[in-house]
Amino acid sequence: MTSTIAPPLLDDPADLTALRALGDDPDALFARFAEWADAAGTTLYPAQEEALIELVSGANVVLATPTGSGKSLVATGAQFAALAAGKRSFYTAPIKALVSEKFFALCGVFGAQNVGMLTGDAAVNHDAPIIACTAEVLANIALREGTGADIGLVVMDEFHFYGDPDRGWAWQVPIVELPTAQFLLMSATLGDTTDLRADLTRRTGRPTALVAHAERPVPLHHYYATTPMHETIDELLSTRQAPIYVVHFTQASALERAQALMSVNVCTKEEKAAIADMIGGFRFSSAFGTTLSRLVRHGIGVHHAGMLPKYRRLVEQLAQAGLLKVICGTDTLGVGINVPIRTVVFSALSKYDGSKTRLLNAREFHQIAGRAGRAGYDTAGTVVVQAPDHEVENLKQFAKVADDPKKRRKLVRKKVPEGMVPWSKATMDRLVDAEPERLTSHFVVTTGMILNVVARPGDPVAAMRHLLTDNHEPRQRQLRLVREAVAIARSLLQAGILVRLDEPEPDGRRYRLTVDLPPDFALNQELSTFALAAIELLDPASDTFPLDVVSVIEATLDDPRQILGAQLSKAKAEAVAQMKAEGIEYEERMELLEEISYPQPLAELLDHAFEVYARSNPWARDAHLSPKSVVREMWERAMTFREFVSTYGLTRSEGAVLRYLSDAFKALRSGVPAAARTDEVVDLVEWLGELVRQVDSSLLDEWESLTNPDEDAVAEAAVPARPRPLTGNERAFTAMVRNALFNRVQLWARRRWYDLGELDGAAGWDADRWGEVVQAYFAEHGELPTGADARGPALLIWDKSDPRLWRVRQILDDPAGDHDWGLDAEVDLDASDEEGHAVLRLVEAGRKDE
Repeated sequence: MTSTIAPPLLDDPADLTALRALGDDPDALFARFAEWADAAGTTLYPAQEEALIELVSGANVVLATPTGSGKSLVATGAQFAALAAGKRSFYTAPIKALVSEKFFALCGVFGAQNVGMLTGDAAVNHDAPIIACTAEVLANIALREGTGADIGLVVMDEFHFYGDPDRGWAWQVPIVELPTAQFLLMSATLGDTTDLRADLTRRTGRPTALVAHAERPVPLHHYYATTPMHETIDELLSTRQAPIYVVHFTQASALERAQALMSVNVCTKEEKAAIADMIGGFRFSSAFGTTLSRLVRHGIGVHHAGMLPKYRRLVEQLAQAGLLKVICGTDTLGVGINVPIRTVVFSALSKYDGSKTRLLNAREFHQIAGRAGRAGYDTAGTVVVQAPDHEVENLKQFAKVADDPKKRRKLVRKKVPEGMVPWSKATMDRLVDAEPERLTSHFVVTTGMILNVVARPGDPVAAMRHLLTDNHEPRQRQLRLVREAVAIARSLLQAGILVRLDEPEPDGRRYRLTVDLPPDFALNQELSTFALAAIELLDPASDTFPLDVVSVIEATLDDPRQILGAQLSKAKAEAVAQMKAEGIEYEERMELLEEISYPQPLAELLDHAFEVYARSNPWARDAHLSPKSVVREMWERAMTFREFVSTYGLTRSEGAVLRYLSDAFKALRSGVPAAARTDEVVDLVEWLGELVRQVDSSLLDEWESLTNPDEDAVAEAAVPARPRPLTGNERAFTAMVRNALFNRVQLWARRRWYDLGELDGAAGWDADRWGEVVQAYFAEHGELPTGADARGPALLIWDKSDPRLWRVRQILDDPAGDHDWGLDAEVDLDASDEEGHAVLRLVEAGRKDE
């Protein structure tokens, strides 16, 4: 949750001075904060008062109150008290999006000068007294600085992530390593916290209060629906239970449900007109955008992580305005999405968790169901569980023969579909009454963790012993962690990364690192230094140098699973078609397919370089070097975002594609050394940045506002605006045009006139016409070079005399050096601004006679 309190607590530095005067008076602090909240129109609930009184008195608090009960306001009060006492406070959340959202909210309350943010991508005002960060960032600070960390208060939101098998360690490390800090742990689904509270008190010496079982401000009513889904939705609409969020557990099923609901008239003509008015000139620029446009204009939204951020934001804005009656989405709403909901409808109570299909557990159910009902808007929230389709059908058939005993006996009931885990009303009742499961510890030890501990003052052996034997793992698991740590430490000593000192240093250090770690060293950052080293291995004189730089950076990025899977499927399909054409038998084809992979440029070079790098930087082995070609392929083939998504069937994963491209742009802009920034590399980076911005500027705008915050950055955005004109960035636009033209040269060189016909058919240049030109060229010349000279500016002639209609000639680099072959095109700048990509019309191609 994020604070929705608008009035600032601190308007100017004088306010902070006055606040510090209250630091030793808990009663005055509480009264001042309650007065501020009341002035903002918020009367504190009893649970909020109880938690705040404990916090200003110096106690730890475990806040386990329902969704919508104002936990964020309690967190703000805790940070207010810490600021008054001159202590630094850290607020953590599980995902970067929530961290940045909280950063802006805190800036609005405490003033931008008092708030900073750390996410691994960006560091803003890192010395501020209030920091918003991811849990992993705080964990690494705790490991690096231990009890010496300047951290007075830790607020951990969504603390149920403590039980996450992969990331739970980050929620546990601060508790183990920061005994002088005060803790506020918050979640609506914590379960039994008896042991956790006793542990916090033991470690910190502070009393630990549990504030739980608060009365939900908006009570929930649960129902089990045995009517078909469209009838269930229709009933909820007719009884004014909208906005309705229909929860699915796959993105595909969410979209299918939304499209199926198009037959239901959910909005009046006036409401549809209001939707159209609010959408205005919003650009639905992708394949999925066309579908979404049709849905939202009908009053139906879709919301899931695979969508572009601007589409999710549009759905949220329309819902907040009360214009969307039904939203079909995934269970992402359990992590605090910003969509107002009166009714939550579960389409199922089972889901595939990555390894098997299972029923939801109590925590998952309550986390999602708790989003129903809006404080200040609704007097009650509604939670509906939809019966399985086979149960609905059986009840429907039974109703038809209910009065005929003979037909009832002959009735054949539909069986549970194979592979499905069924649920029933009893399942719902059990989940409603169940308490969330007890949180389970998931501690790990890594090379990076050991290096962080060794870097702090004091005896690292004692520090690691404390970390590994005084955590929340059972004793047997602790001993296994110790053995793993010893093995890692030995490898570091053998590699010469660690050296044992003959005598302890004055600060207690008994070991010394022989390498310098970056000041902000963390487990997600070490490959950026490998990229710098790997780029030095490249040949700047190579024709492929700019693309090789891209490949180095791409290899250090997290794998975009959906993209690589689609590339692999396409590569295998093309290989199968080729092998069939060559007459290769089935068994041999299957063996050969095992060797097929998605494109991995420079794999051999990078693997060897990484092996050498890891010998002197062994912490890098905790990371994952993964050569891949996404940005490189798009540049080489002059693909637009829409073309790339279409080529690989990634319509439902547009958001994942954009996030990857945005991460690549940020890494290229900040991770390529000056010596490697040739004009071609800069052109490519500018092209990528503008491509991302034209698809959806929100990711880059957020990053740039965080790296260069200003007063306007904390303002709430309205309906996503159209991006700036594409042609306004002339360097990036020129690079797009050059790339589109040279893509045609490359296809020409490979005699791919069918592909050329697909590009230029609308301009009258179909495959047959292109084929005549291409074959005529090769009748005269044996080859068509495509090296650096062929791509150089000397073979491009620009005519920009008309500022909105450029004319450009791409000359071919024929072996004879005559330069009398080429192609001419017109570039429509207005159409390019409208479409968000370079719009070219081929005018002529062939031999240009003297």
